[in-house]
Amino acid sequence: MGELWQRVGERPMLDNLDRATTAEVLLRVGGLTGWIGSAKQLEGAQETAKNLISESAIIFETLEESEKVAEARIDLATCYWREGAFDEARVILQEALNQLGNKNDELKARALLNRAIIERSAKRFTDALRFYTEASHLLENSSNHALKGKFHNSFANLLENLGRAERRNDYIDRAFVEYTAASFHFEYAGYTRCYACVENNLGFLFLTVGKFIDAHEHLDHAQVLLTSLKDKVHLAQVDDTRAKVFLAEGHVAESEKLARVAVKTLEEGGEQALLAEALTTQGVGLARLGQYERGKAALQRAVEVAQRAGDSEGAAQAALTIIEELGEHLSNDELSAAYERATELLSGSQNLDLLARLCAAARRVLSLVNSLTVPASWEGFSFKEAVRRYEARLIERALKDAGGVVSRAAQFLGFRHHQSLITLLNRRHKNLLHARTTIVPRKRSIITSRAAEHTLSDRSDKEPRTVVILYVEDNELVRKAVVEILAFEGWVIETCEDGNEALKRIESNVHFDLLLLDNELPGIRGMELVHRARAMPHRHDTPIILLTASDSEDYALRAGADACLRKPEDILALASTVARLIARKSGHR
Repeated sequence: MGELWQRVGERPMLDNLDRATTAEVLLRVGGLTGWIGSAKQLEGAQETAKNLISESAIIFETLEESEKVAEARIDLATCYWREGAFDEARVILQEALNQLGNKNDELKARALLNRAIIERSAKRFTDALRFYTEASHLLENSSNHALKGKFHNSFANLLENLGRAERRNDYIDRAFVEYTAASFHFEYAGYTRCYACVENNLGFLFLTVGKFIDAHEHLDHAQVLLTSLKDKVHLAQVDDTRAKVFLAEGHVAESEKLARVAVKTLEEGGEQALLAEALTTQGVGLARLGQYERGKAALQRAVEVAQRAGDSEGAAQAALTIIEELGEHLSNDELSAAYERATELLSGSQNLDLLARLCAAARRVLSLVNSLTVPASWEGFSFKEAVRRYEARLIERALKDAGGVVSRAAQFLGFRHHQSLITLLNRRHKNLLHARTTIVPRKRSIITSRAAEHTLSDRSDKEPRTVVILYVEDNELVRKAVVEILAFEGWVIETCEDGNEALKRIESNVHFDLLLLDNELPGIRGMELVHRARAMPHRHDTPIILLTASDSEDYALRAGADACLRKPEDILALASTVARLIARKSGHR
């Protein structure tokens, strides 16, 4: 490539090359740009890589080179994964697998392995295990040692995570075996960088089992290898791992110093999930050194960065760490906010370790919040009920001070919209309805009437047809609140909690006027459901709204959604958005 391309950021020389060679050069330069950019934390490198790879895919498509198109999409998905854009990477990898069909087992194995890595990064371990199993069958007869090394290293990392999450020592033991296999294949293939990464992973695994001397030995080896390669990002990973070892050994000052170095390096590039992890380590170190405000800032930032990267469990871990390390130095509001955030982030988690920490955090919050009385015995105690009783006392006091005016009471309580308080009264605190002023009933929903004027204008009988919406959401509290909002408009809401079940309903011939999909779902995610629905003839024109906690609007619209609403900011705009999309569809009939 030396004659055609000099350095990252420059476009390769493509003069006098035929189209097939041009596409191949663009693909290779794009892949190298993403890889080098990640290793050296070069700003903007992943975006440059994506542009080059996308250009190559377009040329391959015109040449009808389906396998090369799939290869380009696999590399493109890797760039999105490095940036923490997991949803986009999933959609692109699925497109690559669809392109390959039954061709090229090695490329399919690469796609499946990358998909498994994404699910592992997002802490969706069950899904990751399924993709690893599919990839392993395709790699049985492969002679590609580099790809096999990547498989064993990544699979070992999953087993390690599962071992901690499910408290399974047999998984931890198997992880040691898989790391050993990864080392063999990477060494045979001459992949020094990958071999160093395995050493870092072994260092962390020895930390997990409390063997600190062994952990340092493997981290020393990794550091020597990566220093020779001038690989900044993986050196930062080693620094973060060693900082964790120092914390476990009680060397707090050394730990904070190393974590700070790792954070500074990772801030320069796009490795968001790694940055969140290093920020969490640094936050713990600062808290234990008595620098509480700086520690809180680092941990709060870790929550935000991890959530943007699609790592909900990493974000929850940072939120729990705020309570664990800084509980005595937080206000009641800060404590409650951290706990509520952790609860929301872990709503669908099966990670026993994190769920146990969540329960411990609940007890800690109760003991620290002066307004709540801690019971003498935990037998039969319910944290949710205790918080609900406290919530009821606050609402009752606000209504009393507001003279029963709900809008004024909502302002006292800090709600942005008084409808939030009305929802709480109707759902959880009906016994307080007497405290509000007399309700003037609404005779008719403005939204429904306007939607009906458009939807039913061409019906000769003028009788309103019932609007049926399929709503997919796994969080029970969110689901009930949204159903209440939509049902008020007179629409029929069918619900389900799982992406796999949702796909069955979408594939069926049951009529739905609109699909309302949460993005974070067990099984198949909302973004994928959008993509699949648009490939079905009978759902091609069905309006689809995607609800997401992240900034994914561009990718949602690209996948085929008609609208993308942020949770919780846009929930109050949901009913009007539904009405607008239904009216627009009826106008095209």
